[in-house]
Amino acid sequence: MVTEPTNLRLDADTKAKAYEIFEQIGLKPTQAFNLFLRQVALQKGLPFDLKIPNVETIEAMSESIHHSGTRYAHSEELFKDLEI
Repeated sequence: MVTEPTNLRLDADTKAKAYEIFEQIGLKPTQAFNLFLRQVALQKGLPFDLKIPNVETIEAMSESIHHSGTRYAHSEELFKDLEI
């Protein structure tokens, strides 16, 4: 296998978090990147789905961020509210 050097510009915070996970699972960063690139080549695309959230999902994410969604004291209340 022929290898070649590659330079990447990465967000420092994201890089640190990812490298910590690589370490926890026993992968060197180079191994993780090679694994990702091999999967891209095998799948002929990204090895995961990329989707644009719909309006309902965006609203739910906004509620979560702003803590403005409905809160329930007990799961029974939630299930009762879910009944149609």
